Amino acid sequence: MNCDHADPAELDALREAFDVDDGGESALGWEAVHAFEAEHGVVLPEPYRTFVAEVTDGSYSGPPDHGLLSLAEVPGDWGGGARERDLGEPFPLTEAWLWEDGPDPSDDGDELLDRVRRHGSVVLGTDGCGMDWHLVVSGPHRGHVWMISDVGAAPFGAEFGYTTAAPGFAGWVRHWAANKPWYDAG
Repeated sequence: MNCDHADPAELDALREAFDVDDGGESALGWEAVHAFEAEHGVVLPEPYRTFVAEVTDGSYSGPPDHGLLSLAEVPGDWGGGARERDLGEPFPLTEAWLWEDGPDPSDDGDELLDRVRRHGSVVLGTDGCGMDWHLVVSGPHRGHVWMISDVGAAPFGAEFGYTTAAPGFAGWVRHWAANKPWYDAG
């Protein structure tokens, strides 16, 4: 997973997975991507960065079940709206956390849960019922995709033990395009 350089083969695979063939009309464009990054104090990880700039900024086809959200969008059931996110603050987790297992001993559980949902990640989309997919844009897990649900948060990628998929946005999309269950390890 290379978060700093877009692989042309990965971008081609992303175009194919999302069935985007509109000459970039649905893409955000580089000027808008740079403005978003400046406003939020982040540099989006590749290949997602180039994908939203050149391929498409959201799609009804592709992962997750309810489609890929545009860069600045949040799910309809998101409390507080997109303005209450702080993408420049590091995403606070580096390993899976189930809420019912209790909060991190060094932190207040409600405060940590709020930071997990709102700090350091953009929402890729939802599978419904409060199961949202996030792409981490700042912190140690930059470039990784996480599932954040009503019961916990878990990173996506074979190295974390829940799936056989490659990590990151491209691995997440390839896994979906192969029609595999999200968590197939095990």
